[in-house]
Amino acid sequence: MLDDGDRRLLRYWQAEPSLSQAELAERAGMTAGRATRRIARMQEMGVIAGVGAVIDWTALGYAVEVSLRITLDKTQGNAFDAFLAEARMVPEVIEVQTFLGRVDVRLSIIARDMAHYQQIYRQSILSLPHISEIEALMHVARIKTSEGLPL
Repeated sequence: MLDDGDRRLLRYWQAEPSLSQAELAERAGMTAGRATRRIARMQEMGVIAGVGAVIDWTALGYAVEVSLRITLDKTQGNAFDAFLAEARMVPEVIEVQTFLGRVDVRLSIIARDMAHYQQIYRQSILSLPHISEIEALMHVARIKTSEGLPL
């Protein structure tokens, strides 16, 4: 699907996303036109899903992150869909993951402080439908974060 040239482009762009198309092409050892066509092809194929800014939410005053492990009451057929639809609407929920097993869903929530977290929890989380059990895990430190792939 991808050749060495495509992988070089992805590797350099992933390592330094601020590179211009010309700089990226030069590092990958190809012309700017060829690099541009390859990138466009990889976007069309869905290999490159998007390009965006990474914002440090702690710099914006969010000091608390909590991970909630949620088990749903699955006695109703639409429990997952109803829960997920409403969880997506909570602005402070920055990530939603689903699982197979005892835990059905994990929500990552950010808050300015513990009082703000309690407000979110009481007003937004506890009102989500079909919750059977919740376990809260307070985030202490982020040791490694990487969305980069070993190319």
